[in-house]
Amino acid sequence: MHVLVLGAAAGGGFPQWNCNCSLCHGLRTGSIAATSRTQSSIAISSDGERWLLCNASPDIRAQLAANAELHPRRIPRDSGISGVLLVDAQIDHATGLLSLREGCPFDVWCTPNVHQDLSSGFPLFTMLEHWGGLNWRPIAIDEAHHEAEFEVPACPGLTFTAVALTSNAPPYSPRRGAPTPGDNIGLLVEDRARGTRLFYAPGLGRLDDRVRGFLGRADCVLVDGTLWHDDELIRAGVGKATGTDMGHLALAGRGGLLEELGALPLATRRVLIHINNTNPILDDGSAERASLEEAGIEVAFDGMRLEI
Repeated sequence: MHVLVLGAAAGGGFPQWNCNCSLCHGLRTGSIAATSRTQSSIAISSDGERWLLCNASPDIRAQLAANAELHPRRIPRDSGISGVLLVDAQIDHATGLLSLREGCPFDVWCTPNVHQDLSSGFPLFTMLEHWGGLNWRPIAIDEAHHEAEFEVPACPGLTFTAVALTSNAPPYSPRRGAPTPGDNIGLLVEDRARGTRLFYAPGLGRLDDRVRGFLGRADCVLVDGTLWHDDELIRAGVGKATGTDMGHLALAGRGGLLEELGALPLATRRVLIHINNTNPILDDGSAERASLEEAGIEVAFDGMRLEI
């Protein structure tokens, strides 16, 4: 299984265009050791030729340009992207669909909740009908087990399991503040030939034993690194929302994601993605980054390549 990290930052990217927090300022002025990152998205392939785009960020055009595997190379109008999968309906994960309009119609896998939000509150499916539309491929979350297993034709040999997560629905959703199973999913992707597994979850609001079970089965986890502290935006003076409000479990503190990652088998590769511009782990020289390195936890970056 091949994985391309197209973008590793949370919504707004790093540096965020209107942010002058210490990290964004430090990157712009060169006073900290840090690397810019675009908004969160990955691509998955079983053969290195056909790719499933997992989330379509607003930065998708630059991300496609930066990764030769996704360039057209067979016929005059072409792409390495053979479909799109959305883990939620958030702006930073779905807006890029508009920039892919020249490729319509193409297949989009998502849950009924996400399809509803992207057909009403933020009606991308409706808007793109003017360019040929999107072929919705439903991910039907089982109400009893809160998961769904399926395959994607463009990724032969891979099995996908959608895992309902506790996070939050977008602001334009009627379920904002009261999400239901299917508003946010993680993905367990298994390479059947190699017997290896990836667990991908850029939005994790809370873990339970069911989700811990999926984390524990993975050879590599690529998961939510949005915030170091739950009240990080408040501390930085750039917002009033907490990580809990936004549906992201902070890394530090009792019951934080670092504690959960530390409980995984030693052989598990642990990588953080969807990192907010206020998170001190973006500073390569920070104490927080050093603590991750000591724990064997990696920080994703644009252009990172994983083979699992």
